[in-house]
Amino acid sequence: MVAAAGGVVSARSARRTKRQEKRDDFTAVTDRMEKEIGRQGSRISELESDSVVKQEQITGQGAAISWLVVDRRRLVSYIRKSGLEPPLPRPIPERARPYLDSIDV
Repeated sequence: MVAAAGGVVSARSARRTKRQEKRDDFTAVTDRMEKEIGRQGSRISELESDSVVKQEQITGQGAAISWLVVDRRRLVSYIRKSGLEPPLPRPIPERARPYLDSIDV
């Protein structure tokens, strides 16, 4: 009788319970979630660094355009002071017009 009870107890302890299986499933899911969150974090970091590079490029392009506008105005002014007439400005293409809404042309 004692041997049978011992066998039942040992068989019960060797068997995995539903709670253990749920805990293992939860652990597996959380591990996958942590890996995915880490992957997303690294992707966000890459996108932020790309954004910084692109912002620097846009800033440089804006500075170049500003310099060109000022240089053109100085050149037109110099030509007019010399008593000559500068060439007429070229018309702005239609595809560029949406970008000019925010600046004074």
